[in-house]
Amino acid sequence: MKSRIALAFDRCKKEKRPALITYTVAGDNSKQNSLKILNKISKHADILELGFPHNTPIADGGQIQGSSYRALKKGIKLRDVFHIVKKFKKINPNKPIILMGYFNLIYQCGENNFLRNCKDSGVDGLIIVDLPYPENKLFAKKCKKKSISFIQLLAPTTTRNRMRQIIRDSHDMVYYISMLSTTGGKLKVSSKKIIKNYYKIKKINNKINLVIGFGITDKNIRSLKSANGLVVGSLLCKIITNSIQKRQNPVTNLNKIVYNLKSKLL
Repeated sequence: MKSRIALAFDRCKKEKRPALITYTVAGDNSKQNSLKILNKISKHADILELGFPHNTPIADGGQIQGSSYRALKKGIKLRDVFHIVKKFKKINPNKPIILMGYFNLIYQCGENNFLRNCKDSGVDGLIIVDLPYPENKLFAKKCKKKSISFIQLLAPTTTRNRMRQIIRDSHDMVYYISMLSTTGGKLKVSSKKIIKNYYKIKKINNKINLVIGFGITDKNIRSLKSANGLVVGSLLCKIITNSIQKRQNPVTNLNKIVYNLKSKLL
């Protein structure tokens, strides 16, 4: 039986477009608004990434760090993240949701306890930024036993041999980091170069669902639409920040930008 993540990619391929994958931080700018945001943008996004807030998000740029700090300031804990997911899944049971974060929170929670909470709340996949291959192999196997996809990461510096190994052990999706930078950085390479690198990876295994993340905005998303999926995160966190500063509704503003992003992929 195919996972919800795999089925989402199948639907997008039938429509001859990439999957739109959005990233927001759980609890930004409140637990209630975080849930409202997920419910709204899920009408346009194919897969939702939800970050669990962290006080030292080493891979994240300023916009996502700001979102994390706002959530932490509101007192958001890991149990609140699962609560948000569970409530979302009651309304949207078939929409895939991927949790993204850092391993030390999982370690503190206990791997088995964490995965049990993931399963109970309806989490479909995990991206653990600081748990690279092959150190993640044992944890990835635990995920698979729970029918939770462990998403492997590839970078521009990943060797071809290592790529083969990572892709061989991947689950429903592989995440290609477009550039050596934190999230939200301005693209240091052209979209043409990113797509060229992307297809080098696809030659290893054309059947994998390979998505591109880091530096994707409403300005460049159309030029990358030949990928299987595109991840937009920092732009959305920036919209929340701007909405708060201008005393506007972040739910409404985020819904508009995600709708706009989706329209550029059709």
